[in-house]
Amino acid sequence: MTDLATLLEVGGPVAALGGGAAYARAKHPGMYWPTVGLPISTVRLLSSYSSVMEACGLTVAPSRLRVLAVKATTRREVRPVPPRRGIIRPTTTGLRVRLRLAPGQEPADVAASAERLRHAWGVHAVYVSTVKPGVVELRLVGFDVLRKVRMPRKLLPDLLRVPVALREDATPFVRDYRTVPHQLTLGATLSGKSMYLRHLVARLAPQPVALVGIDCKRGVELAPFAPRLSALATDPDQAAELLPVLIKEMEERYDLIKARQGVAPSTPDEEITSDIWGLPAHERPVPVVLFVDEVAELFLVATKKDEERRDEMVTQLIRLAQLGRAAGIYLEVCGQRFGAELGKGATMLRAQLTGRVCHRVNDEASAKMALGDIAPEAVAAACAIAPERPGLAVAGDTSGGWSRIRTPYLSLGDAADACRESAHMVPDLPALKPFRPDVPVRPTVETPDPVVWPRPVTD
Repeated sequence: MTDLATLLEVGGPVAALGGGAAYARAKHPGMYWPTVGLPISTVRLLSSYSSVMEACGLTVAPSRLRVLAVKATTRREVRPVPPRRGIIRPTTTGLRVRLRLAPGQEPADVAASAERLRHAWGVHAVYVSTVKPGVVELRLVGFDVLRKVRMPRKLLPDLLRVPVALREDATPFVRDYRTVPHQLTLGATLSGKSMYLRHLVARLAPQPVALVGIDCKRGVELAPFAPRLSALATDPDQAAELLPVLIKEMEERYDLIKARQGVAPSTPDEEITSDIWGLPAHERPVPVVLFVDEVAELFLVATKKDEERRDEMVTQLIRLAQLGRAAGIYLEVCGQRFGAELGKGATMLRAQLTGRVCHRVNDEASAKMALGDIAPEAVAAACAIAPERPGLAVAGDTSGGWSRIRTPYLSLGDAADACRESAHMVPDLPALKPFRPDVPVRPTVETPDPVVWPRPVTD
């Protein structure tokens, strides 16, 4: 009885501690990882590193000098040599360790064993990246960082570089317009596409750029950002008037580049290889970011009379996508579906949009439209996005690389407030003034007098 009582006294706190750890791992993984998960995974990695590398086929035969040295000093068995391991660096979401590959190995060998390493060391995922020739970095993620997105605090803002989401390897997904000038963003209703757009506008609002919007849903998506927009078109008719103005603005910027560099005025715009970033700061035009929401509305026509207007708008969008980068004009095209069935010029426009972000879609064909021509293996990942995870998307570019990302929640009111606070950043572009949206005046809410109880008695 005494032994049983002692066992119960000791086992009770241990069971409670184990139950608390299991609850924290399920409900609060951000707290569980640094306190429990990180020490356990570190011990697993240190104690089983050599055997795991050998089981994964990541070891090589030892050199003759090593064999002679082992036999001369000890009588133990000469084992294969794993990659040399560096210092383990813990992070808030996992840990990182660098490996120096043995002669004859390549990073693809380690990447092929990432799933085995994940199970061996008890982490959520393992990602492999090349640091330099012969050196790779393993990024071990301790839990699903996309379940509850928390953006890193130390993010250095830069012109036209805005962090808008979190990758599955716990690194920020940065929308860099200087590197990827144009992008196509697809997503079904309630997939998180509008949330992604809000983050872009809110992050760009404090920067010295001109924001232009085309929202053919009567402006319901972009109208709340009116204080920060330099121009806004809310139907196809207004878009047909706005796009030629942007084309003219682009041509004037090309003339400015020609004059500065001494290029002959008769030189075609297509043959000018420089851009506005080569101009002095005091002469450089302000960058322009054009947001096109529900791009399909620009393609759809009801009568043959509208076909000519549609063809003109599509041609102007294609020209902006082909030539706008050098002039500092960038496109952010959004829609639920985008493909050849929209009409003439749709495929050509899509080919000019380097970046691709695909949220949850209603069919596989839509995912193929966004990712099939750049990363076919990413199509299956886009089709597997569950409706219960709005904001989850697959991001890729024409280099073939892709990753899962998720946008954190941002309310429409907070995004509108960010634009209202940055209203003074709207640049002076005379050509766009006729399209400047009307900014409604916020009604002042009168604070009622506090109710005093009991009420004073009056004669």
